[in-house]
Amino acid sequence: MFRLEADGPKAVITLSRPPVNAINNAWIAGFGALLDRLDADGEIAVLHIRSDQQVFCAGADLRQVEERFGLDDGHLRFSEEVAAFQRLFRRIETLPCVTVAEIGGTAMGGGLELTLACDLRIAAEEAWLGLPEVTIGLVPGAGGTQRLTRLCGRSVASRMILTGDPVRGSEAVALGLVQWAAPRDRVAEQAEKLVARLGGLSRPALRACKSCIAEAARPGGEGFEREVDVTRDLIRTPEARRLVEAFLNKRKG
Repeated sequence: MFRLEADGPKAVITLSRPPVNAINNAWIAGFGALLDRLDADGEIAVLHIRSDQQVFCAGADLRQVEERFGLDDGHLRFSEEVAAFQRLFRRIETLPCVTVAEIGGTAMGGGLELTLACDLRIAAEEAWLGLPEVTIGLVPGAGGTQRLTRLCGRSVASRMILTGDPVRGSEAVALGLVQWAAPRDRVAEQAEKLVARLGGLSRPALRACKSCIAEAARPGGEGFEREVDVTRDLIRTPEARRLVEAFLNKRKG
């Protein structure tokens, strides 16, 4: 269902469950196991999530959904499985490394919710991105209502969630849903360049920046204190001192 490749500070998880990378219990467990391996590595600065199928991910496995609806306690099992989706995506969201979603094809439902848990998103201009759950009487329960609203604002979230209408990758940039879009035949190349650039940056600095950005979403204003704390810690590291000194010397020259 997946391939994991690690190369120094960069790691790539390729979704590979034909034909549409449908998410079921085994998929959730398998992805979690890959994250366990990355945690054990400890040196990864950037995680690149992509697909080798025509679509990025079409969301929940409808065969599993159908099975749950045929059981007397299916509503309980289904809600438990949605909670498992949430736990996995929350884990992705809080990884200390930078996460990049390469959306080369359609990302619907849980597939789009997966990308919303990532830090950065680049989509094929032709790709459809959507949360269609309302059209079958459900909600985007794997974090979609919360992350899309925080990311794009209530207006965009209401448009996409309440109608279930998808948008093209080309429009998604203007909506704030993704940061970049490129033609389908170039999106992989652009994603790889982005990941390579991130992989060349300071891992402690990336981790610290990500923690400060996360703090901004919390009430209370502790994010300003967080900036001071991480700056104090970073400036004491040999890497930061080397990079700052190189910058200053270049400026003098």
